[in-house]
Amino acid sequence: MARPSDHVDGDRLWRRLMELSRFGSRPDGGVDRQTLTEIEIAARAHLVALGRSLGLEPYTDAAANLFLRYSGRQSDRPPVMAGSHIDSQPTGGRFDGAFGVMAAFEAVEAMRAAGLVPERAIEIVAFTNEEGCRFSPGMTGSDLFTGARTLAEVATIRDASGIAQGDALAAVLAADRDVPQRPFRRPIAAFVEPHIEQGPILERDGVSIGIVTGIQGTRRYRVRVAGEAAHAGTAERHERRDAVMAAVRMIAAIDRAASDPADTKLTVGMIEVTPNAPSVVPAEVLFSIDLRHPDNAVVDQLDAAIRAIIEGERGPCAASVRQIQHNPSLTFSPIVRGAIARAAGDLSLAHRDILSAAGHDARQLHYVCPTGMIFVPCRNGVSHNPAEWAEPDDLTSGARVLTDVLWQLANRDES
Repeated sequence: MARPSDHVDGDRLWRRLMELSRFGSRPDGGVDRQTLTEIEIAARAHLVALGRSLGLEPYTDAAANLFLRYSGRQSDRPPVMAGSHIDSQPTGGRFDGAFGVMAAFEAVEAMRAAGLVPERAIEIVAFTNEEGCRFSPGMTGSDLFTGARTLAEVATIRDASGIAQGDALAAVLAADRDVPQRPFRRPIAAFVEPHIEQGPILERDGVSIGIVTGIQGTRRYRVRVAGEAAHAGTAERHERRDAVMAAVRMIAAIDRAASDPADTKLTVGMIEVTPNAPSVVPAEVLFSIDLRHPDNAVVDQLDAAIRAIIEGERGPCAASVRQIQHNPSLTFSPIVRGAIARAAGDLSLAHRDILSAAGHDARQLHYVCPTGMIFVPCRNGVSHNPAEWAEPDDLTSGARVLTDVLWQLANRDES
């Protein structure tokens, strides 16, 4: 029997990716399609229409996760799921998240073209708010779907304009047309997330397919430093409660603490200063910390160091640290990794194991079903950037591997 992947059409995949990129397109070629916005509502309707044109059944849930179901022979068995997300950073690219969703569409259409109906249903998914740039932290949809968080916990989170995430979710769901809602925590047989690597390793090594072994651990924090506003010309230095100077000391000390081991990732990507006036001693600073490392012990040790540094460097100011997210390092299912390796090998595609340095919705699904990821190269490892680029041939290769993996998993005899 011919492989389902023989019916993958790379030109069709590319065309659909470019069609999706028009929703939130930027003049520089990038995408600004932030979660739960009017732009994402339009993109979501586009996917529903595409799914219906292929005979797929659309569903959603209270998190506004979007599912498109290709029915199998045994509709009562838990489905195999594939996809990613369609929200982007404000200065995002055309492939992050979007490739995973459109590759899943291509996989299903390839099976339909081959006249193949799997034993289990296959569901395409676009999870809500993976990026976390508008409502932080991200992974809202996959967290709620898997039960890691509740609606009550995320509904009151507000964006920079003061809009509550619960209200934004309600607006998206109200815009749906004849899309039924389903409950969270539905059984899933397996989940596969295709994605651009967002790093340089596959391109550097000339490898088409990355078999993701797992995801490195992450802790995210918000640190608030409270001082006192004062006149820049009259307040004596030794009497000041300067929130910026305290924050600078903290950040510099945390940077030094995170320099060993050398592969630790530390990012302070957000700093807010109040009142943010040139001639006023700053009264308050809010800054973020993003800490990542594959070894959970390293992350845990740095967590303790961060808390000690904040207390030790606050000087006359008050300071508080709040951890908003903690995701330990994990290893993906050997069942899914093995299926990806077999598919890539059968297609004579160069492949290698690779660790994900970035977080993905697959992290959350890992705790409820066999889960894995397929990486494809991206140019110079650039992502979250309008210059983000993936070669059409690599995207096609990833979609071909996904198609055969889904066919394997949807027809797997669990006995």
